[in-house]
Amino acid sequence: LEQIERYAATLGLETHHVHLGEQFRCGGSEEYVLWVKRLLGLVEGGPVRWSGDPQFAVRVADSAEELEFLLEQQRGRGYSARMTAGYCWPWSNPDKDGRLVPDVQIGAWARPWNSKSERRTGEAPPAALWATEDGGFGQVGCVYTAQGFEYDWNGVILGPDLVWREGRFLTVREANKDPDFKNTKKISDLRFDRLVRNVYKVLLTRGMIGTVLYSTDEPTRQALRSLISEPT
Repeated sequence: LEQIERYAATLGLETHHVHLGEQFRCGGSEEYVLWVKRLLGLVEGGPVRWSGDPQFAVRVADSAEELEFLLEQQRGRGYSARMTAGYCWPWSNPDKDGRLVPDVQIGAWARPWNSKSERRTGEAPPAALWATEDGGFGQVGCVYTAQGFEYDWNGVILGPDLVWREGRFLTVREANKDPDFKNTKKISDLRFDRLVRNVYKVLLTRGMIGTVLYSTDEPTRQALRSLISEPT
């Protein structure tokens, strides 16, 4: 800082120091970010109840349909919103007509992953613009397209690779479909466990106003309900 200030002074320029010691994630709710880390076992202390924060809202959906409906309500109020999920479903290339394949299937509900292409595919924006460009809401984003971006409302589908058992989250390697995680020689079970937890940390911290959570696993949904106090 001192070097920059001295050099700027030699050029006759005024400097303004903006402190960037903390990231402004999740509307500035440090409570929520810490809650996510404790929930996922990434810091000590264990999971705790979410008691609420005026700066950030957390909801739990009972189905994928409800998750999408809650996000659509917020879009109707002028907010941006996206759906994301753990990499627990295959990711197909578009069909012969160029349409995205609805790979993320949960019961009767099915949606495609975001486009893999660098160009627009029908109404779907290019992969790099999924989080920011119109048309991205109809697809489900993964960590590779969501990381580094934020939107007002964040819908997160916890897949079967992360389930709640005996008071904490456990990872299930067989349920994960990410090709980068398949090499058992390079990625140990301990390393896989850490990677999956960090993937969900990224997904759970994309929203700036609120997050809606849904798990494909019934016991996990019950645990989330018990941990999250929603406004009446």
